[in-house]
Amino acid sequence: MASQEYLNKMQVRQNYRNLWHTDLMRTIQADTPYCCFSLWCAPCASYLLRKRALYGDMTRYTCCAGYMPCSGRCGESRCPEFCLATEVFLCFGNSVASTRFLLQDEFNIQTTQCDNCIIGFMFCLQQLACIFSIVAMIVGSEEIQEASQLLSCLSDMVYCTVCACMQTQHKVEMDKRDGKFGPQPMAVPPVQHMSRLDQPYPPTVGYPPPAYGAAYGQPPPQQSYGQPPPPQAYGQPPPQQGYPAPAYPPAGYPASGYPPPGYQK
Repeated sequence: MASQEYLNKMQVRQNYRNLWHTDLMRTIQADTPYCCFSLWCAPCASYLLRKRALYGDMTRYTCCAGYMPCSGRCGESRCPEFCLATEVFLCFGNSVASTRFLLQDEFNIQTTQCDNCIIGFMFCLQQLACIFSIVAMIVGSEEIQEASQLLSCLSDMVYCTVCACMQTQHKVEMDKRDGKFGPQPMAVPPVQHMSRLDQPYPPTVGYPPPAYGAAYGQPPPQQSYGQPPPPQAYGQPPPQQGYPAPAYPPAGYPASGYPPPGYQK
């Protein structure tokens, strides 16, 4: 009866609509320090993650989060911290899986096909290593014994790596839950540009202010570039644009009747 209930829960999890904030392939990139911590100190990471998943309230603790037949029968209510420490050290795989199921049921998170393939490959490799070990004991062949040892080492490496990535995935999801992905208080705000509703694109930055009477938001007439100015004689100032060069001396100079009569040197 209990096994049927667990199977029903597994089927319900497949229909969840939400996804993990990061998949198993990108957990190292998402939080590299914590991934290293969960790799080298996996039971400690599992203890902290389960306590954080329970919002720090250890009165809610149940062995393996209530997903195993032994849950609620180990006297967890009398000393939950000790029971959790025992769980993460003696049943490490179950502790990681229980925290995962707890988060999935709380936030309606389903596991992607890629993550399922990675977890399934880990289980298949462990089973294959176990089969080779049994065959090596029965047959007594040195070649099969060496192959079983290599498979055992490889399965242990894959197991530790996948569990570290899973725990990092749980940590990142709880960071998202606790709102730790918001903007930092001292972060520089991004540059914002204002645009009018009648313009499909904001005006180009860098244009000088328009001339009087020109339409606002229109760029100034483009000047042709790449053509050198006309050659000037050395020592002569360039001609002024838009003004004719005045004749020198001007017409009518000097004034008539100059010097005035009666003027004496």
